[in-house]
Amino acid sequence: MSVIERSIQVSWPLRVFFTDDVFTPGNPVLKNALADTAPRKVLVVLDQALAQAQPDLARTVENYFSTHAASLQLVAPPMLIAGGERAKNSAVAVAEIHAQIDSHHIDRHSYLIAVGGGALLDVAGFAAATAHRGVRHVRIPTTTLAQADSGVGVKNGINAFGKKNFIGTFAPPFVVINDFNLLATLTPKDKRAGYVEAVKVACIRDAQFFSEIENNAQKLADWEPAAMKRLIHRCAELHLDHIAGGGDPFETGSARPLDFGHWAAHKLEQLSHFQIQHGAAVAIGIALDVIYSRTIGLLAAPSATRILNLLEQLGFKLFTDELLATDDQGQLQILNGLEEFREHLGGELTITLLKDIGQGIEAHEMNRQTIMAAIHELQSR
Repeated sequence: MSVIERSIQVSWPLRVFFTDDVFTPGNPVLKNALADTAPRKVLVVLDQALAQAQPDLARTVENYFSTHAASLQLVAPPMLIAGGERAKNSAVAVAEIHAQIDSHHIDRHSYLIAVGGGALLDVAGFAAATAHRGVRHVRIPTTTLAQADSGVGVKNGINAFGKKNFIGTFAPPFVVINDFNLLATLTPKDKRAGYVEAVKVACIRDAQFFSEIENNAQKLADWEPAAMKRLIHRCAELHLDHIAGGGDPFETGSARPLDFGHWAAHKLEQLSHFQIQHGAAVAIGIALDVIYSRTIGLLAAPSATRILNLLEQLGFKLFTDELLATDDQGQLQILNGLEEFREHLGGELTITLLKDIGQGIEAHEMNRQTIMAAIHELQSR
């Protein structure tokens, strides 16, 4: 037997720009990030709900590219796609985007720009990653959750077989542009959603950032712009630090530390038929794992109390009836989330728990009775 073996290394630059009014013609950020020696085709996918909330946005996008037509050619008016988790529950939107990529001859040197929340970015990113084996994808996130977390990551996907992100790819975006002014028309619930990912990454990575969120909790609850900008910027920075420096950006191992609190969150979304939004589900998932970490002696009780109190200060509810949903055998369905979480990556079950604020630790098993006790504690709050 003979074997030929080579090591393949690919370098992926991941750039996140922060600006205001990205589609104002005089703002050079988008043009400078994309334009090079030749005019490039651009297809824009726009979140339908955002377009309704900001009726002038589609026209503003068209005006921007009209101004910069010498370097960026908008091939059609912005394509409106329904966002939200329902958009990820079938491949219909992906097929629609593929059809437009084909119709307008978008190639691997063209750009697909997605403007919207995390679900739309997932759908458009998956379409971009699978057309021509990958066209250049640009994300312009328009929710706090996407600007702070999902929009600056390297994952794309849709749901299938009742499981979140069952079908998808790892494909870093060509560039991400966070425009704070695009958050203006969010509902309070959607503004709040991104806060939980900041609490999450602070819990596992940065105790100082956690204290900063605590100190700014009232300002954040009141949607104070400077506090929100700081939270989004630092949260995005910590996520990029992990992706670039964590040693496993495409999750070839069994650990997902950035998914602290997510094993239960993903199952709660599924059990509620996605009526529970991701941010709300993650808050409950974090609370569950915080109590579990305290109960088994990993996390000091005062630290656990700080985390639970902060989540509530920021406006999150830490219990939902779906935590108590049972199957035909009377078993809690939420516990199935552990195996589904493991199966998503394969290998050994690896759950991130807390040893201290700012210090996550990997665990490879969870006691079901202790989980159930934690659920009842949340119910009693």
